[in-house]
Order: sequence, then C-alpha cells, then structure tokens
Amino acid sequence: MLTLEKLRAFGANVDEGMQRCINNESFYLMLTEKAIRDPGFEKLLEAAENGDLDRGFELSHALKGVTANLALTPLFAPIAELTELFRNKADADYVSLVKAILAKRDELTASAG
Repeated sequence: MLTLEKLRAFGANVDEGMQRCINNESFYLMLTEKAIRDPGFEKLLEAAENGDLDRGFELSHALKGVTANLALTPLFAPIAELTELFRNKADADYVSLVKAILAKRDELTASAG
C-alpha cells in the first residue's frame, strides 16, 4: 500500500502534492496510485519503439502534467526532459530513456504493493 512515507522515501515532494489535493491524504494517494498505473507509460514505450515522435510528445506531455501536479519529482524530471526531446524531435535513444522512466515508475509501483 502506498503511503506518504513511501512517497517521501521515493523523493516525491509530498507537501506540495498534498497542497494541490487540498491536504486530503486519501485523495492524494488515490490519484498517485492511479497515476503510476497509467497505461500511458506503456504507450510511451510503444511510441518510442515505433519512432513515433509526435505520439511520444503527446504521451510524455500528459504524463509530465500528471507527475508535476502530484509532485512526483523522480518521475517528473526525466519525463520533462523527454518531453522536450520529443518536442524538438531531437536525435536521442528514446527507448532507453523511456525504459529508465519505467524502471523508476516500477520502483514506486513495487513499494505501493
């Protein structure tokens, strides 16, 4: 089960995230659980594997917003960087970058049980 303590240990700015959720702990935790299980993460990997930079941008931009609002900094930071790479259609190893994000997300998912 995900807890505020586990989120803090992960590196999330829980106070900021809670503030955005009117300091309602159960609401914040429910949104966080939903966010880390978002199918957009897997779709992002598919887009990267298929070289679909436009779709990758759309998906990463959406995940960036969710992770920012919940103050999930360890996920937000690399997703924000990835979003800019997609936006600029930069020459990058998108698959490796997405897999690193997925590994970080999986770390949090594992602690959620």
